[in-house]
Amino acid sequence: MKNWAKKVTIGLLSASLLALGACSGTEDSASSGNAASDGIQERVIKAGIGLNEDHPEGQGLIKFKELVEEKSGGKITVQNYFAAQLGDDMQMTEALKAGTQEVTIPSTSPLVGMVKEFGIFDFPFIFNSGEEADAVLDGPVGDQVLEKLAEHNLVGLGYWENGFRNLTNSKHPVEKVEDFEGLKIRTMQNEVHLDAFKELGANPTPMAFSEVFTALESKTVDGQENPFATIESNKFNEVQEYLSVTNHVYTPFVFLMSKSFWDKLSDKEKEIVQDAAIEAGQYQRSLNREENQKSLEHLKEAGMKVNEVSDDEKKKIQKKIQPVIDKYADKFGKDLFEEMNTQLEEIRSE
Repeated sequence: MKNWAKKVTIGLLSASLLALGACSGTEDSASSGNAASDGIQERVIKAGIGLNEDHPEGQGLIKFKELVEEKSGGKITVQNYFAAQLGDDMQMTEALKAGTQEVTIPSTSPLVGMVKEFGIFDFPFIFNSGEEADAVLDGPVGDQVLEKLAEHNLVGLGYWENGFRNLTNSKHPVEKVEDFEGLKIRTMQNEVHLDAFKELGANPTPMAFSEVFTALESKTVDGQENPFATIESNKFNEVQEYLSVTNHVYTPFVFLMSKSFWDKLSDKEKEIVQDAAIEAGQYQRSLNREENQKSLEHLKEAGMKVNEVSDDEKKKIQKKIQPVIDKYADKFGKDLFEEMNTQLEEIRSE
C-alpha cells in the first residue's frame, strides 16, 4: 500500500480526467457518464464505531459516508452506527472477519492480540507530535503493519487518529511517578499498557469502553486514560475530578474493512472506498487535533482539576517503564521497531 499523499494524488488525477471527459461535448459527456458508472453496483456498507457521533471519529465517519455516496452517484450507501450500537471494538472487528459487517475503525491497541506488530505504536512517549505519527503511519512502517491484516480476513485502508492519551482519576492529581501507586485504572485489553501501568505501581483493569462511565461512577475503578476529546464526549468529567496531562501514549485508529466484502468490489468501487477513507481520515485528523485543544479548555471550565506532568517527571516515568519497552520490542518485531525509530530520528534531525 502506498502512502496517503500518493493515494490522494491518484484520486485527484482520476477526478480531473473524468472532469475533462465531461467537458468534451454532449455525446462525449454521455459516454463519459456511462463509463463512470461502469463497475459500480448497488451496495450497502454497514459501518460502526464505539464512540459518539459528536466525537471527531464520528464526524469522520459521517464524512466517509458523504464521500462514498457522492463518488458512487448514490449507488453505494453507507449506514453509520455510533456509540457501540453494533458492539464493542473487538465484537465489531470479529463481525468484519465473519462478513456480517463491512467497516469499523477501532484503536490499534486492542488488535495487538491479532496482529502483534500494532504493538509498536503502543510504547509510551514514542511520538512527540501528531505530525511525527502521521509520517510513520502513512509510510512504509504503517503499511507493513496493515499488510498483516489480510490473513485475518481484514483490509486496512489507512490510519485515523485517536490521539495522545491522558489520565483522569477520582483520587488525587498525578504529578510524579509515585502518584500512580495503587490507582485502579481502566485500560484497553493491551499487554503493553497493562505491564507499563503495573511497572508504575498502578492496578490496570481492562474493560470494554462502553462499560467505562458506569465503572467510574460506581468507583469500580479510580480512573481511565484517553484523549481529551474522548473524555469530554463521554462526559467522564462528571465522574472524575482530576485530569493529569501526561500525553503518555499516542493511539491511532485503523480503518478496517471486511476482506470478504472488499474482494467483491470492482476496481472502481475499491478506488471510491479507498479514496473516501483517506480523505475522511485527513479531515478527521485535523478535526481531532482542533477539538482536543477545545476539549481541554472545556474540561477546565467544567471544573476538572488539571495539572501538567513536567518533562523531568516524564523522563522518570520513561526510565521506570523502559524494561517493558525492551521486552515488547523483541516480541512485536525488533527490526520494525528499529525502522520506526530510525525514521523518527531522521524527522527530528531535519
